[in-house]
Amino acid sequence: MSVAVITGGSKGLGLAFAAGLAERGWDLVIGARDREVLAEAAGELSEYGTRVVAVAGDVGDDTHRSRLVAAARRLGGVDLLVSNASALGAEPLVRLDELTLDGLRSALETNVVAALGLVQEALPLLRSAGAGAVIAVSSDAAVGAYPTWGGYGASKAALDQLSAVLAAEEPGLRVWAVDPGDMRTALYAAAVPGDEEARPAPSQVVPAFLRLLDERPASGRYTAAALAGETR
Repeated sequence: MSVAVITGGSKGLGLAFAAGLAERGWDLVIGARDREVLAEAAGELSEYGTRVVAVAGDVGDDTHRSRLVAAARRLGGVDLLVSNASALGAEPLVRLDELTLDGLRSALETNVVAALGLVQEALPLLRSAGAGAVIAVSSDAAVGAYPTWGGYGASKAALDQLSAVLAAEEPGLRVWAVDPGDMRTALYAAAVPGDEEARPAPSQVVPAFLRLLDERPASGRYTAAALAGETR
C-alpha cells in the first residue's frame, strides 16, 4: 500500500488532496498545528477505509518532522511527501516597507527551511520506495511580482529553487513544485481579508495533482491549470 505524508493536512488543499489519495487507497500521515481540527480531518479520511495517522505539531519543529516520518515508517515507508503547510509572514499581507523581518523569517522558516528539513528526514525512505515523489506546493507569487506578496512570494521562489536542486541531486525521485492557482482557502482569506472574488475550492484542483501521480512527468515546476489542460 502506498503511503503519503502531507503537512498542513487538516484543511484546505492538504485535506482535499489527502481525500483524493484516500479514495485511491493510499495510507496517510497528516500533520497540522490544531490538534482538534486535525483529529476531525483524520476521522473524515478514515471513512475511506484507509489507515490514517494524525500527528499534531508545527512543521518548523524538528521533533514534529521526525514524528511524521516515523509514523510513515510504521505504515510501510514514504512513497509521497507533500510540503503543503505554509506561512504568509503577515496577516493580512503588507508591502515590503511594512513587512517585519521576523515576519519574513517566519515565512522562510515554514515554507523553505521546514520543507527541506522534512525532505532530509524522509529521504532514505523516499529513495527505498523505488518511485518516491516529492510535491512542494508553490504559488504564482513565486514568479510574479504582486504588491504585498513579496515576503510570501520570496519564500515560495526559494522553495521552487530548492525543489529544482533536489531533483538534480536525486534523479531517482520525482520532485514537482506545483502552483495550484488561486483557491478558496483560509490562508487566502487571511492574506486578503474581504476579497469577494469567486475562487475555486481546493477539491477542484486535486485532479491536477493526481494527474502527476498517474503520469509521473519529469521533475520540474508545474501549474495546476496546465496539468488540467486549461489555457488560462
